[in-house]
Formats: sequence, C-alpha cells, structure tokens
Amino acid sequence: MTTLEHIAVKDILSESLHKGISYQDYRTLVRDLVEQGSTTGNDKTEALVNYTMLNDRRMKRWDKTIKISEAIKDKVSRFNRNVTWLVITESWCGDAAHVIPVLNKIAELTDNINLKLVLRDDNEALMDQFLTNGGRAIAKLIMIDNTTGDVLNTFGPRPSEATQLVNDYKAKHGTLTPEFKEDLQGWYNKNKGQNIIDDIMTLLDL
Repeated sequence: MTTLEHIAVKDILSESLHKGISYQDYRTLVRDLVEQGSTTGNDKTEALVNYTMLNDRRMKRWDKTIKISEAIKDKVSRFNRNVTWLVITESWCGDAAHVIPVLNKIAELTDNINLKLVLRDDNEALMDQFLTNGGRAIAKLIMIDNTTGDVLNTFGPRPSEATQLVNDYKAKHGTLTPEFKEDLQGWYNKNKGQNIIDDIMTLLDL
C-alpha cells in the first residue's frame, strides 16, 4: 500500500468511526425496525425483514446467555492497548446476529476496547477496503489502534470453525444450500460463542 492509499484508508476509517454507534444503540435500532416491519440495508424485501425479526430474537437470547470464563475475563482485564473495534453489519445478517453479541460481551470487560457499529450499505467505501475473498461479507470486525489510527487486525465474517464448515461444504457442493444454512445456525447455537471468544483471544495475543 502506498502512502497516499494508507492516508485514504485512514480518512475512510475516521469518517466511519464518527458515524459508528454503540451496541446498545444498535440493539435499539434493530428493535425499532422490527416494530416497523422493516430492516437495515438498501433492500427492504420481505425475506430480509423476516431475518431482522429473527436476528433480534437471536441477539436478545445471546445477550442473556453468553458465558465468558473467569480465565478469559482475567486475560481481557490485562489487555492494555487502547483500541476501537469497528464492526460492519446489517440487521438481516445471520452471522452478525451470532457474532456481535459475543464481541460486545468481550468489549464490556475492559475500558480499553470501544465497540462501534456501522451499516454496510451506508459505508460502501469502508466495506470495500475490508472484503473477504473479494466479497462484501459481514459481520466484519476492524481492530483500530486509537493512538495511531492503524488497523491492527480484522475478524469475520465468521469464526474459524464455522468458516471451515462453509469452505468444506462449498468445495464439495459448490454453493450453500438452505439445509446447510440451517445446520450452520445449529452449530452457532451449540458452540455458544466459544469459538468466537477463542479466535478473538488469539488476535489480541492473550
């Protein structure tokens, strides 16, 4: 990346951070959309509206049930780098509904992590800097050093075990079927966020 490209990315990040909202405000936004029979994003299809409704219930459940071990809590309490976690999401995204509540639980453990969320379709310039295999896959977490503005790492759209399941299925079948997507939701429910926690601890070097 050239110096000019690096500056451009920092400008995009700065603008997106300014627009970012807290997890609590995001949850309020999603609840309000459910009441209105709507969804985030450019497409307001019935299917995406229904996914938003489903994801509101998922996040509500995860907010209450995610468990973080005392060992992990102790590790995060010793994290001493001041960072912002900027997450690109949309209310209709199933992976995001499972991932973001876990990220929030981790961020709540320390004042050194500030969690902010932005919507993909409202931040295309940002999304296009953090593609996954050329696609605008979400949820996408960007870890930013608050002192330098540098990107330290990224995570997403899925935790490592779910990513492997998806890659293996695509290699064998070419595309993800509705049946596989149901199985993936089952995996998330069974794993209870622990693979996400493990992945994040690795990225934080904890």
